[in-house]
Amino acid sequence: MAEARLPTVVLRGGTVVGADRAERGDVLVEGGRIVAIGPGIEVPRGSSVLDAGGCLVGPGLVDLHAHLREPGHEEAETIETGSRAAALGGYSAVVAMANTDPPIDHPAAVRAVAELAKGALVEVAVAGAITKGRAGERLAPLAEMAALGVRIFSDDGRGVQHAGLMRRALEYARPLGVLLAQHCEDEDLVAGGVMHEGAWSSRLGLPGQPALAEESMLARDLDLVRLTGAPMHFLHLSTARSVELVRRARAEGLPVTAEATPHHLTLTDAEVAGFDPLYRVNPPLRPAADVAAVRAGLLDGTIDAVATDHAPHAPDTKELPFDQAPPGMIGLETALSVAYGALCLGPEDDVPGWLRAVAEPDAPSPRRSQAPPVPRLAGAVELFRLMSSRPAAISGLDARGGHGGPLAPGARGHLCVFDPGERWRVDPGAGASRSANTPFASRELVGRVRHVLVAGEPVVVGGEAQR
Repeated sequence: MAEARLPTVVLRGGTVVGADRAERGDVLVEGGRIVAIGPGIEVPRGSSVLDAGGCLVGPGLVDLHAHLREPGHEEAETIETGSRAAALGGYSAVVAMANTDPPIDHPAAVRAVAELAKGALVEVAVAGAITKGRAGERLAPLAEMAALGVRIFSDDGRGVQHAGLMRRALEYARPLGVLLAQHCEDEDLVAGGVMHEGAWSSRLGLPGQPALAEESMLARDLDLVRLTGAPMHFLHLSTARSVELVRRARAEGLPVTAEATPHHLTLTDAEVAGFDPLYRVNPPLRPAADVAAVRAGLLDGTIDAVATDHAPHAPDTKELPFDQAPPGMIGLETALSVAYGALCLGPEDDVPGWLRAVAEPDAPSPRRSQAPPVPRLAGAVELFRLMSSRPAAISGLDARGGHGGPLAPGARGHLCVFDPGERWRVDPGAGASRSANTPFASRELVGRVRHVLVAGEPVVVGGEAQR
């Protein structure tokens, strides 16, 4: 769509979230860009006025980590349905992981997915695989894919097991100016485990995955970053020691970034007590102390971003027994609400019971084993930093597509209008995704997306997708 044909839109009466403060005001978007911000903006003739009263108006969210399944598993998700779910969740851009079938491990695959993404409701950035076939044996043609605009490379779903190969990948990636994103998991240590190895796995008789499977690969790769000087991003960190390892690496000045998922900052391994396959995910849900550490890492800046790891699966696969069902949860439509409830609401707020502080760690109730209380975010500025500006910078979507703000005249019109007062219950069957495997089904959430603009075009209005 040519910018001249884009509508003129006024977002009226919201609280505009800037880089360092939030202030009441209107936002005028014209020709795909923000023209003015301030109180009482005059509405140009022929423009659309969207009510933002009581809402936060921030930059469109950016997801570093989504599985859109196309090509190969369109029964679970397509780029079209995944992008619709992303828009409804407040996103203006997502990074689509490379573990499709076949994988995105060569230029032709990049071109094919990029072509499919042209009709998406939000911008879809294509990630490439680090190794051919994601088999961990030979490097994929990183330079050829980078020449097509691929910024992030990952074998996500698997970690690169061989240290020598990962070293070569980092040495190759550094002069290309691209970022390797690692799924930290030592497959020998996992050895068939289907949940966190600990008290609950012993109680339930399920094979466990030790936290060390994540932590040992993370420690190895931090050493490789130290050796090569190449930057690296760590996907879905989930343990207290992982957070501490990254904290020390950043204090040392290593060029590393990290993300955490909404489910790893709100749910614990005690949820598995009912053997519901919805709670099978990789890395697995961890004990309350790990959940608290992940939250603390987000709060103190050790962890840069909240990323969904949106992982749709067709219903028949998630109806298998727990140890046979594939790992993964959807999250694009719920991530902002879950993060807001977990990070921004405190004891003085009317927080849904499931989000309240954890009972004693040895409590037998799976629904009560949530994370202990931790200091809360100061407010909306930090929330949009974690879900918009930082992921945009990590992915390169700030420079390439103008995502992540800051909101100012001349900036691209990527905007998310979030109502922090709306309470709603998650209905998996009512979502835009082709899949319904959400762990938050029937739970009450606080805060919901009202409007979304992508490059000035209203793609969500009043909580409804516009096409």
